[in-house]
Amino acid sequence: MNTQTGSKTKAQVWVVENGKMRSRLDQLTTEEPLEIRLALFQKTVAVTMRTPGADFELAAGFLYSEGVVNSREDIRRISYCVDKLVDGEQRHNIVNVELRDGLIPDLQPLERHFYTSSACGVCGKASLEALRLRGCPVIPSGTIVTPEIIYSLPDKLRAAQGIFTATGGLHAAATFNTQGQLLNLHEDVGRHTALDKLIGTALLSDELPLNNCIVLVSGRSSFEILQKSTTAGVPIVCSVSAPSSLAVSVAKEFGITLIGFLRGERFNVYTGYNYTNLHLMLIRKKDCVPSHIY
Repeated sequence: MNTQTGSKTKAQVWVVENGKMRSRLDQLTTEEPLEIRLALFQKTVAVTMRTPGADFELAAGFLYSEGVVNSREDIRRISYCVDKLVDGEQRHNIVNVELRDGLIPDLQPLERHFYTSSACGVCGKASLEALRLRGCPVIPSGTIVTPEIIYSLPDKLRAAQGIFTATGGLHAAATFNTQGQLLNLHEDVGRHTALDKLIGTALLSDELPLNNCIVLVSGRSSFEILQKSTTAGVPIVCSVSAPSSLAVSVAKEFGITLIGFLRGERFNVYTGYNYTNLHLMLIRKKDCVPSHIY
């Protein structure tokens, strides 16, 4: 029997160790669908698998990343759906978003998101051309950060992951300043939904664009991670694993420094030619010519 409590679900497991079996309670990461609706159109624009928590931020971040809203003022209200047929009970897996009066967004690009898995986002259906057509600007250069700051980020991310510590089954996305101070963090069963929550929090707090921040995600950097980071104006994106080829293309076109395989005192720089300060500091420290792998 599983018992759910928000972002964690208790489950009975049988542990097999050294030829013996024992029963104990374990905690699993909760995974449930979230339906995002635009109230004016009474239209579902996405159904995404996520870990419950920060649902309003997730919806705001998703709509911002997709170009439905461009500022905090475009969102008048976010609320959970109320089922009038069941004594006015709130349905916490459905979020209604009310846009400001007069805002009529183009909803056609959202059709590819009708069902979004927690594992792979849009599953390759999105394209670099969509970002070009939206007119996303190249992110300004000038961000300076030392290798030592980059090295320190994964340990800070892991130390702040409370739900991961309990379940061992969550991704995370976090923002840091250029001194390596953790600014915000969200956990979720999916990397891209964790990043939606992070961007949505910044949007609702009027903190966009994130031009002076570093974003670190657990796992790999996919197209969707870079797409969302581009719309939020993030100059440096780091991950503990590899980027995809399309992620590198997005980073290169929009001026993002993309760092992968960030483990211990080592990382790869895949793009970032606009950020010569980062490269110069690396070269000065190692007193050698630039290399693909640092």
